[in-house]
Amino acid sequence: MTVKIIVDSACDIPQRQGEELGIKILPLRYLLGEEEYLDGVTISNTEFYEKLEGSDLFPKTSQITPYQYEKAFEEALEEYDEVLCMTMSSGVSGCYQSARMGREDFDDKVLVFDSRHFCFSYTVLVKYAVMLRDQGLNASEIYAKLTAALEKVRIIAAFDTLEYLKKGGRISGTASAIGTMLGIKPIITITDGKVDVLKLVRGTKKSYIEVDRYMAKGGEIDLDMPFVCGYTGTSSLRTDNFMEEYGNRYFNKEVEELVVGTTVGSYAGPKAFALAYFVK
Repeated sequence: MTVKIIVDSACDIPQRQGEELGIKILPLRYLLGEEEYLDGVTISNTEFYEKLEGSDLFPKTSQITPYQYEKAFEEALEEYDEVLCMTMSSGVSGCYQSARMGREDFDDKVLVFDSRHFCFSYTVLVKYAVMLRDQGLNASEIYAKLTAALEKVRIIAAFDTLEYLKKGGRISGTASAIGTMLGIKPIITITDGKVDVLKLVRGTKKSYIEVDRYMAKGGEIDLDMPFVCGYTGTSSLRTDNFMEEYGNRYFNKEVEELVVGTTVGSYAGPKAFALAYFVK
């Protein structure tokens, strides 16, 4: 059985890489002021941060519609036997529900998987699905393997600023001002499909130490599974510094580096870094 994997752009895999992997990436739409963009299509992640840093506006994202999913499924089934659609977490987006509605006319030929993740933890799940597809598994077998793997996915991120959490309405202006004055860096993960602030630390060095502590306590990393690191903004300096000082403790092979997309990047702002992987 041939399987087409369809995902949304919250997985932060660039369109060109998606083509190389043989997956279809449906772009989210977002507004920045009066301008509308197709995530990863009409604007790159780097260009997004250039606009974000030069504006007081906060992006407004719209989910992919049931009709868009339906057309994507219909097109894929002209060439493939089955479709496995993976969506970002239903805890932060309506894409999962839209995809479920879009598959209603396709019986068991289309399966929809709620990744319970977004950003890089979603990335590694998509790459794992590609590995399984390339091993010859059918859609239901891939779905089952992904479900079993969810408890082994880890993501950890360190934000550099509270400013964009304030712009997105996640914290008050007072909290942002005090946090900025004290040099507070939020340490973030994803729990039960939603953003979870693990800790607030003071200074970049302590953020590195806290990320290292999380990785050390989280279990041995499975280097046979996908893993990625990356950053927000236009500079990879924070990621490079962390990987140089701490990364070699965990990875004995090259780690793929990506730019965080708009879903998390809107709230993180520039100079954040993140890692995602599976544990054994």
